[in-house]
Amino acid sequence: MMRETDRPEGALVTAAGEVTLYTDGASRGNPGDAAWAYVIVQDGSVAASCSGFIGTATNNVAEYHAVINGLRAARAFTRGRLEVRSDSELVVRQLTGQYRITKEHLAALAGEVRQWARHFAEVRFTSVPREHPCVRVADRLCNEVLDAEGRRR
Repeated sequence: MMRETDRPEGALVTAAGEVTLYTDGASRGNPGDAAWAYVIVQDGSVAASCSGFIGTATNNVAEYHAVINGLRAARAFTRGRLEVRSDSELVVRQLTGQYRITKEHLAALAGEVRQWARHFAEVRFTSVPREHPCVRVADRLCNEVLDAEGRRR
């Protein structure tokens, strides 16, 4: 489900020409029902957002899926510099090499992130607080997917 949204209240998020990808993943049960979401901001406004259901997964797996899906979508907005902002310190630190990736399934997902990152001239991964307005939007999108999936059952 692709949604176009207004800029989240209070979010001065990019300068002219910059593209920033905000991501979030959620799991109810950890592992449990899991969802991912992203918000793409270009020139200070939300250009795109999307979310999806994964099935049963951990929160870390959902966070990685958010980055992968966001990178895939961000190619429509830039092939230059992209900043990826996530509230998952683990994922950011693994992708920047600060943390070793010891779990095989997360290493495979990190490899997929690196493959998608090759589509851009530069990709920077940054940790942001979960209170950031754009991360809150992505969190809301995850919860909407999980709520809808719960009602469907």
